[in-house]
Amino acid sequence: MTQQTQNSILWFKDISLTDRPLVGGKGGSLGELCSAGISVPNGYVVTTEGFKAYLDILDAGHGIRQKIAALDPDDVTTLNTVTSEIRALVEKSPPPESLAQVITEAYLELGDNIPVAVRSSATSEDSEEASFAGLQDTYLWQKGEAQLLDAVRRCWASLYNPESVAYRLRLDIPEDDLAMAVVVQTMVNSRCSGVMFTRSPTTGDKSVVTIEGSWGLGSSIVSGEVTPDKFVVNKITSEITGKNIASKAIEHLPDENGGIIERPVEEERQVVSCLSDEEIRELTAVARRVEKHYGCPQDIEWAIPHDSDANKTGVLLLQSRPETVWATKDKAPVAKPAAKAYDHIFNVMGAQLIKDKKSK
Repeated sequence: MTQQTQNSILWFKDISLTDRPLVGGKGGSLGELCSAGISVPNGYVVTTEGFKAYLDILDAGHGIRQKIAALDPDDVTTLNTVTSEIRALVEKSPPPESLAQVITEAYLELGDNIPVAVRSSATSEDSEEASFAGLQDTYLWQKGEAQLLDAVRRCWASLYNPESVAYRLRLDIPEDDLAMAVVVQTMVNSRCSGVMFTRSPTTGDKSVVTIEGSWGLGSSIVSGEVTPDKFVVNKITSEITGKNIASKAIEHLPDENGGIIERPVEEERQVVSCLSDEEIRELTAVARRVEKHYGCPQDIEWAIPHDSDANKTGVLLLQSRPETVWATKDKAPVAKPAAKAYDHIFNVMGAQLIKDKKSK
């Protein structure tokens, strides 16, 4: 077993944001949430060392990295062709046996045939400077060793999605500085789930928490198939100042054979709020704790499990990342003062003084 393979697995409880080069943005954030005492479903990360051990065999001559570095992000045809070929190669190439063994051994520690979410965690994602959210892949409700290893490979392959490659080329992120970790996290059979922002995504107001939620798994919101319920809460007083209950026609639920299925929501439940006022305030309290821990506004994924799920009560967090939209606007350069009508007088006077000085 190589040194890389030995360092290819790290559990959430043993990592923090300082380990981002090893575990990527998602992995580092999940470890950080654990250290802050926030409830997070158990799991581990297949580290960048594992990815490098895999890539060192698959791309011993650095041909893949050289092909990516040579691409023009505006040449869409070539970009799609090259990245498609690379993804196909990664998806069909199994990891070395020693690496596959440590990945599956860790999975068995989570439980017998337990369903997991397998999520890409690139080393440059979810930072305040760049967000790769949505550019790499996530696979929900994967069960068994075969599905797990296949999902890990597909996560590695998603590093070469055309959108992700074009994004990092435009940001001049070198390929040699980039690697893909993979989060393996126990799935939550959610009664409802969603996202929340500790700064209003529409106005930038830092005094409120905005919560969006729907029935079932949060993938229905991420995919845009459901318009979620929306709640606005005063961050200081916990007063619920806004409610918009949407008609939620479908929900995503776990498939017994792995993956997720879409199911119609019963008519009487479609226009019922997916969250009680008590749960809204509980989510707000968690959001405040997370923002205080990180020291900046956050974009948070949450889930509330079914009451029937053993040992699972209350709010669970699946991810937290820095809010980037308004943070980017805050960093925009301040406009120069507008010209005043009399500015030209001072300019003319200054020019004349210089001219007079030179003529003496």
